[in-house]
Amino acid sequence: MPELPEVETTRRGLVPHVEGRTVARVLLRRPDLRWPIPREIEILLPGQRVAAVRRRAKYLLLDTQAGSALLHLGMSGSLRVLPEATPPRPHDHVDIVLGDGQLLRFNDPRRFGCVLWQAPGETHPLLSKLGPEPLSEGFSGDYLFDQSRHRKVPVKTFLMDQTVVVGVGNIYAAEALFAAGISPLRPAGKVSRERYAALAEAVKTTLTRAIERGGTTLRDFIHPDGAPGYFEQELLVYGRDGQPCPRCGRMLKQASIGQRATVWCGVCQR
Repeated sequence: MPELPEVETTRRGLVPHVEGRTVARVLLRRPDLRWPIPREIEILLPGQRVAAVRRRAKYLLLDTQAGSALLHLGMSGSLRVLPEATPPRPHDHVDIVLGDGQLLRFNDPRRFGCVLWQAPGETHPLLSKLGPEPLSEGFSGDYLFDQSRHRKVPVKTFLMDQTVVVGVGNIYAAEALFAAGISPLRPAGKVSRERYAALAEAVKTTLTRAIERGGTTLRDFIHPDGAPGYFEQELLVYGRDGQPCPRCGRMLKQASIGQRATVWCGVCQR
């Protein structure tokens, strides 16, 4: 599934092509993706100027006066800016046609993504209980420490809880925990304030570097222009089970935490 850096990379790629443009029409090739596509997408979005392309967690929002189109890439979705005359490929489910001869095309082979609607002045239920953004001032070691008290779940599970902090998925949680020297198996309530300060800084650094390098290419993710991200080349632990730890040289371990594969170093992470 595309994680926060991939979604932020997509947002930045869309901004110069979509922000400030007027939606001419919307073409739906099917009535639903993960959920039914609301009628407002077809009725209210055409004729509107896109004032901003925003990201909240792993959701993208196209803001207009009439409301916001809310998009999620799911497990295999992608957004491409293409000339309006570009023939559709298989799984090209939604076209948002812009007034300048281009279109924003949503492709999703597995259909776990979504195209929804958020009315002006409202917060969609999918966004209403989310935690702070990991790159915001509201996310810190003190915040993590306070949220983790009496929590018995593994710290990796805690870090991936979207009500605690948004957008830290499996890849970047593993990398941040390695950078902070914290075992993913340690109960969240047993991590000290000082170590949470290191973890919060590691999350910010890891995500920032991934965004700068265009995200992580793992099977499906591509940029709006079709180019792959390449942060995968710099992953230190994720997907490296049985390989030497880049710090101490011992073999990395793997376990399942919350039904997700987790790789860590039993020497460097405590």
